[in-house]
Amino acid sequence: MRWVLPENIQDVLPSEARKLETLRRSLLDALHLRGYQLVAPPLLEYLDSLLTGAGEDLDLRTYKLVDQRSGRTLGLRADMTPQVARIDAHLLNRGGVTRLCYCGSVLHSEPASLTATREPLQLGAEIFGHAGLEADIEIVRMLADSLDLAGLAASRIDLGHMGIFRALAGMAALDSEQQQTLFALLQAKDVPTLHEFLAPVAEAPRRALLALPGLYGDRSVLAQARAVLPDDVRVREALDDLERLADELAGLPLGFDLADLRGYHYHSGVVFAAYCGNSPTAIALGGRYDYIGAAFGRGRPATGFSMDLRELALCIELPEGAGAILAPTGTSPELQDEVARLRAAGEIVIPELPGHAGNWRDAGCDRRLVLSDGGWKIVPLDGD
Repeated sequence: MRWVLPENIQDVLPSEARKLETLRRSLLDALHLRGYQLVAPPLLEYLDSLLTGAGEDLDLRTYKLVDQRSGRTLGLRADMTPQVARIDAHLLNRGGVTRLCYCGSVLHSEPASLTATREPLQLGAEIFGHAGLEADIEIVRMLADSLDLAGLAASRIDLGHMGIFRALAGMAALDSEQQQTLFALLQAKDVPTLHEFLAPVAEAPRRALLALPGLYGDRSVLAQARAVLPDDVRVREALDDLERLADELAGLPLGFDLADLRGYHYHSGVVFAAYCGNSPTAIALGGRYDYIGAAFGRGRPATGFSMDLRELALCIELPEGAGAILAPTGTSPELQDEVARLRAAGEIVIPELPGHAGNWRDAGCDRRLVLSDGGWKIVPLDGD
């Protein structure tokens, strides 16, 4: 059948589209009031630009096609964050701190799960130009505020740090390919395979890497990590960062998971994931990525978060608003003035078209505008 859509690609019907647009507007307005400026990168770019900086992390998720005009390979974006980093580094070229936000569709070659869409609606916020933890603290708070505004407060925000992984992988003398394998095993928390993989590694780094999957829970995990991980300056600095975040973000439902890593070629410092309810899947992700901008000719410290509004919309219910008002057909100035007045007051007013009696409830109408005793009145839409 010609009209059947590809797997994990869906149309968005009116009730869902209303939720998505309500979320988009409210979250972008909140970001605007906090100084985040909206940008809108293109849906596709030349592949070498699109994957620059985060290439190996996004390559397999990116759809590729040939540009018929230039003959070069194009990519449909799978993540907007590298595009926003390009805008900051290459187009805006500002000297100080820059806060940017965005919202748009991305396309994945494979869904994140069996039921996930391959066309997420990605909304995110990024801070460029500040290397200190103050920016990370602001971003985590902004993420929590965004979920609160959406009516879906985070039940847990897990924090980790790429610096610990990089320090321990360096001590283990693993090459780039081996580090990628190790990273994948830690992400999956595949402890049996991790034991096999690390068998040839020296005792101290091997013992530390095997401890990472068990280092998750409340703040006490950080003290436990100091006790079992090597006394290395990079490890100490990463744990110090996490301790400060725990202090500064007191009041948020923080957890710590030192093996919950993502973006091996992408993130460089603190990483975090927000969860809601009992869902095992993160509703939002983020972290520090200080190296992407350098690939565009201007390295800038950066941190940010992103979320899929489609996934978020599935978790919330919007309150039912008033239905629409059905206005009679006509062009009289009095009728047009009354319709304009109602719309200015926030009412949805739908002009009636002849020959469709009995179908207006499908369009959302529950009231009717009628002329009675020389004036306009709103009455229930009975019998239609």
